[in-house]
Amino acid sequence: MSSVPEITAAPGAGQVPPDAEAVRAEVGAGTVEPAALTALTSLQLLRRLDSGPRGLTEAQAEERLARCGENTVPSWRPVSWPRRFLGALRDPFTTVLLCLGLVSAAVASWGTACVIMTLVVVSCALRSGGEHQAGRAMAALQELVATTATVQRRSAADAPPQLRELPVDQLVVGDVVRLGPGDLVPADVRLLRANGLTVHQAALTGESAPVPKRAVDAPPGTDQDAPEPPHMCFQGSSVATGSGTGLVVATGADTRFAAAYRGPARRRGETAFDRSVHGIAWTLIRFMLLTPPLVLMANAALRGRGLETLPFAVAVAVGLTPEMLPVIVTTALARGASLLARTSGVIVKRLPALHDLGAIDVLCLDKTGTLTQDRPVVVRSAGPDGAPDPDVLHWAAVNSFWTIELAELPVPDALDEAVLTAADARGTDPLEYEGIAALPFDPMVRMSTAVIRRPGRHGTHTLVVKGAVEDVLERCGRLLTGGGGETALDEAARERLLRCAAEEADGGFRLLAVARGDRRPRLGGYTDGDVRGLTFLGFVALSDELAPSAADALRVLTERQVAVKVLTGDHPGTAARACRDLGLPPGEVVTAGRLAGLEGPALAEAVAAATVVARCTAQDKARIVAALRADGHTTGFLGDGVNDLPALQAADVGICPRGAVPVAREGADVVLAEKDLTAIERAITAGRHASGNIAAYLRITLSSNLGNVIAMLAAGLLLPFLPMLPAQVLVQNLCFDAAQLSLAFDRPTVGAARRPAVLRPRVFLRFITGFGLINAVADLATFGVLAFVAHATPGTDSPTMFHAGWFTENLLTQGMVMLLLRTGRRAAEGRVVGPVHLAVTGLAVVGLLLPVSPVAPLLAMSAPPPLYYLLLSAVLTLYGAALAFARMRYARRESGEGVPDGSPERSAEHALVGGQNA
Repeated sequence: MSSVPEITAAPGAGQVPPDAEAVRAEVGAGTVEPAALTALTSLQLLRRLDSGPRGLTEAQAEERLARCGENTVPSWRPVSWPRRFLGALRDPFTTVLLCLGLVSAAVASWGTACVIMTLVVVSCALRSGGEHQAGRAMAALQELVATTATVQRRSAADAPPQLRELPVDQLVVGDVVRLGPGDLVPADVRLLRANGLTVHQAALTGESAPVPKRAVDAPPGTDQDAPEPPHMCFQGSSVATGSGTGLVVATGADTRFAAAYRGPARRRGETAFDRSVHGIAWTLIRFMLLTPPLVLMANAALRGRGLETLPFAVAVAVGLTPEMLPVIVTTALARGASLLARTSGVIVKRLPALHDLGAIDVLCLDKTGTLTQDRPVVVRSAGPDGAPDPDVLHWAAVNSFWTIELAELPVPDALDEAVLTAADARGTDPLEYEGIAALPFDPMVRMSTAVIRRPGRHGTHTLVVKGAVEDVLERCGRLLTGGGGETALDEAARERLLRCAAEEADGGFRLLAVARGDRRPRLGGYTDGDVRGLTFLGFVALSDELAPSAADALRVLTERQVAVKVLTGDHPGTAARACRDLGLPPGEVVTAGRLAGLEGPALAEAVAAATVVARCTAQDKARIVAALRADGHTTGFLGDGVNDLPALQAADVGICPRGAVPVAREGADVVLAEKDLTAIERAITAGRHASGNIAAYLRITLSSNLGNVIAMLAAGLLLPFLPMLPAQVLVQNLCFDAAQLSLAFDRPTVGAARRPAVLRPRVFLRFITGFGLINAVADLATFGVLAFVAHATPGTDSPTMFHAGWFTENLLTQGMVMLLLRTGRRAAEGRVVGPVHLAVTGLAVVGLLLPVSPVAPLLAMSAPPPLYYLLLSAVLTLYGAALAFARMRYARRESGEGVPDGSPERSAEHALVGGQNA
């Protein structure tokens, strides 16, 4: 656009300059792109904002800055450590433990109360500490969108404009800014002038290629309905080529970039972690709340005991509680997150997100920068007949070299670099020609022209043209034929070439057309009007360069039973080509337009049958992720732009690379060192290992605790004394809890990472019920052994001997459960001593030695006779055999198959940890 007259209001002339609040309202406070912004002409917009092409005065800028505030994106405040600590109390088990601790204190069971409160504090401290460390790591990654901007301002109304470098946060609405190659767009601007301007706006729209921008007047009805107005540049984008001058129309919270912070999706709903652990938690909580009243009523009805049994009833409830669950969960997740941060540079901001990573069965991601790198490569060059022709690449390289060399601001784009790299490998030397002039790439005509002189042809200039197929063909009148001859380019040949180009585009290639024409030398400069009557040479086909590790990562993800969905804004053929080249069958490629009328299960079903969804907007991505999640899938989304934030928030796990825009990093749950699928695979594996250890703890503690509670209730009704004193229950629980902490450091089997780690509540409850009954039978058998020993051995029929015998049996059976039901190493690796082996050994030593130690009388226990230990060995042998047999049977029934690879653990883990939510 040519110069625009400056509109100012003379003092007292009747036109009152709008104040800053009015200016802010004019540009749409609360909206990013009001319709008036694209409908107004440049002159109308300048008048509306009380500005002009020479920029604002310093006084105007200061007044608007004071009234409207700085040009900064609102950031999320970091959560303080005390708030994280208190937030950890929202965990249901932690809340129940806190309530049980208060009840224990109320009935003067101080030992139990102290232990429970200690566990609550340790759990909250571990969780809040881990998340606080992740928050500190994230703070080190914060980057500004831009640091400075070139602004055109005046010292006074009648002073000439001057260019100044100002901090971005000092920009105000109405400022006139200059944009050049490599600049980050500092605010939302309306272009007043542009020269060959293209911008990268992948962070906003997901488009991988630079987008042409131009300065145009836009009266109502021309461009106002365009989704991406060509005369608007938005904060968060960057200049690829060319230059421009723009009018700032939105700053700070009113920019399109900042709009990502406003929206209902910022608070994620229930995640996979919440669904799995909380489903189990609340079922057990109901049991725990019912247990004390049942114990009190049963003892009152059958034994005439009153409130003196309340401490025992509370101890029974505590015995059923997996009180170490918050500590085990936090320790396992924090350990996994710490290992990821040290070894892979992966920051887990929210600890439960590591569990959700392990549960992922659908991973949604963009193509650009993940499956492919952000640069193209030349695949082949062909003549008009489609046959390979290296001369076409040769002339394309000559064009690229001299248009860059002769440009005022030499800024090679990705296509030029790809062409020059490929031609250099073939030995092309553009310096054998003499560069005369260049017409750089123009977004309007979509081609570039280099004027050269060939050796030995001093009376002739050669125009070498490269660009979009349609535009180059429009300038051609002849066609190169085999053997170096030429023929006229008729309409039939033109249509054939256009069809060929369309087929190549559908196949995923990006085509550049190359043409050449000879001219007599001229004195004046060359213009676009001289680019006519060319000879069409052929095509150069390019495709996106594949990420080096993408193929292997996709193969591993497939082996891990993670379905990959490519949600991209690119051409369907381009995305399908990348998937095929990486060994990922694209199947039927779906476009977002075809899914526009689908919602809920219908949308999830359509996406489940496809691998690639092309032409996606930010809203399409979020809608697809939400539909998959509502359909029962655990979803992860990898994104790095502002346009990805809704999808990041809609997924169970939002993942972004370290180089993502700040708003995406703040909205994500996991931050990768690089945008690399192998890092995600490692994070998923770490999540599944941590989830496997959590599942092992729940299997072990709940089945053991349920069996003990059933036995305690039966013994309490059958015996004339309490089967175990509250202090004995407390010591036993302390020993068992300390041993189970080793499960957080156990090394799971290889099979634990082969499938999504989802805790299925119904399957889980069936498991603990079955194995809990086996444990209860072993306890009742021990009661029979104790009764026989008391009858056969004089002087041993006392409650103290019963307490000691059951205490020993409980710790030994719990140790056996830890060894047989853990998610540990394979049998072939069993000879290696690990943390669980050491913990079980310690548990057995305490169980055998404590009843015969000097501490035993303090706990109201006396040593059983040798006959008891002999009979107990038989009970434990039968119990171990029953556990092993039941586990193998249960695994076969749940997995629907035998025990593969000779390992019972693999099938068991499929039944207990893997699979979808029940």
